[in-house]
Amino acid sequence: MSFNTLDQVNLRGQRVFIRCDLNVPLDASGRISDDTRIRASLGGIRHALSQGARVMVTSHLGRPKEGRLGPGESLAPVAERLGELLDAPVALVSDWLDRPFDVAPGQVAMLENCRANVGEKANAEALARRMAALCDVYVNDAFGTAHRAEATTEALARLAPIACAGPLMASELNALGRALANPARPLAAIVGGAKVSTKLSILESLAAQVEWLAVGGGMANTFLLAAGHPVGRSLCEPEMVDTARAVAAALAARGAQLFMPTDVVTATEFSPTARATVKAVADVAPDDMILDFGPESVAQLVAMLGQCRTIVWNGPLGVFEIEQFSHGTRTLANAIARMDAFSLAGGGDTVAAINQFEVEECIDYVSTAGGAFLEFLEGKSLPAVKALQDRRH
Repeated sequence: MSFNTLDQVNLRGQRVFIRCDLNVPLDASGRISDDTRIRASLGGIRHALSQGARVMVTSHLGRPKEGRLGPGESLAPVAERLGELLDAPVALVSDWLDRPFDVAPGQVAMLENCRANVGEKANAEALARRMAALCDVYVNDAFGTAHRAEATTEALARLAPIACAGPLMASELNALGRALANPARPLAAIVGGAKVSTKLSILESLAAQVEWLAVGGGMANTFLLAAGHPVGRSLCEPEMVDTARAVAAALAARGAQLFMPTDVVTATEFSPTARATVKAVADVAPDDMILDFGPESVAQLVAMLGQCRTIVWNGPLGVFEIEQFSHGTRTLANAIARMDAFSLAGGGDTVAAINQFEVEECIDYVSTAGGAFLEFLEGKSLPAVKALQDRRH
């Protein structure tokens, strides 16, 4: 992937417009409950400030209706927290398209929630032109929104005098490119989740690329059913059995392998107090629910991954939030963390598991991008990334 990066641009005295992803969670009192995304955006902002740029930062927060902000949709608490982290005042600018404002060199202003601007969601060119007039350099550092063609992510990238990727965007794209565009092989992917239907495109895309594909979570039950194994009362999609068989056939046609559990952890109820029982997949009873990989299967999976040079992980193996059904995902997380292979992990449940088992520092790249990460795995072109690639010079 080829695109301009922030460190390649002379920012001295320039008006720099940075689109970040500062969509942080707020508690009932309107206070930020997790500032991870703000901290992650500091690199690009600090770099621009150190170059003496006039820095403007904007983001979406929540899902405001265009033309007005509702309760909890103002970036005011974000501006305050950013100022604390920068140890410098960050002014919040409201109505920034309709009234003049000034930012001094070496200072930063927060432009109020960009999704409140009429035309943002529609990727309106007229809106993007008004924003382009405010800046000399446009920086997209919000990979989490890269799958959306919106005025601040796509049209502005095409209309600003200079357009480049911020360090967060660049690191995400470089990691994804290393894992999928030009991976060291063998390449393995672990895909978990509740349903095959929600990750069908990902499974089909990966089946055409990987040497090994392991399926976990509820979707593994559909693959087990497709292979003729009983699944009892487990979460399953019988209507997706033919699809599961098609994925398996696509892998086999390439000489690649599908990994499914040979033993599982079951219970007759779904609760923190449920009694966990390890069974061979052939021995699952009609009243059983499959809630995790069994120890034999996890050991086999870890051994397989040990032969790989690139590992992509999206989705847990079981209900890791409940202790007695967490063994599979915990063992997988710790094993990947110890391996020499390049490891890329992403998706909400995957990140939660990585944090729960405290292995984030040992995974080569952990993506928190959500939808953009998943669409990249599906092989889709991301509009915001395409816009930056088209501006490469």
